[in-house]
Amino acid sequence: QVQLAESGGGLVQAGGSLKLSCVLSRRAFSAYAKAWFRQPPGKEREFVAAINWSGDSTDYADSVKGLFTISRDDASDTLYLQMNSLQPEDTAVYYCAAVALGLGSWLPTRPSGYHYWGQGTQVTVSS
Repeated sequence: QVQLAESGGGLVQAGGSLKLSCVLSRRAFSAYAKAWFRQPPGKEREFVAAINWSGDSTDYADSVKGLFTISRDDASDTLYLQMNSLQPEDTAVYYCAAVALGLGSWLPTRPSGYHYWGQGTQVTVSS
């Protein structure tokens, strides 16, 4: 069973930064594509960023390009999302997700493309 656990959410003022972490069970870390999604209040879950099994392929939603950075640390089996210049519209529950895709660079951007999910961490940006 693949397990994911997010942390790092909280309350931040507009213009501030947060770094989210997601610890994955060791079995899932190496050959899985991983991603961050978010679900704003009253809205559907949306894609934020994704990274492939080796870390050499990434994809971002247009709304976060140049502001958010997805990364991974093999030594600690941790996925990260560095979020800079946060705005109130970034307020959401943030989820990490993973799927076994093998050794490729293609990255799903729909929630249905991922099989495993964390419980989510709340990010609130005040104006």
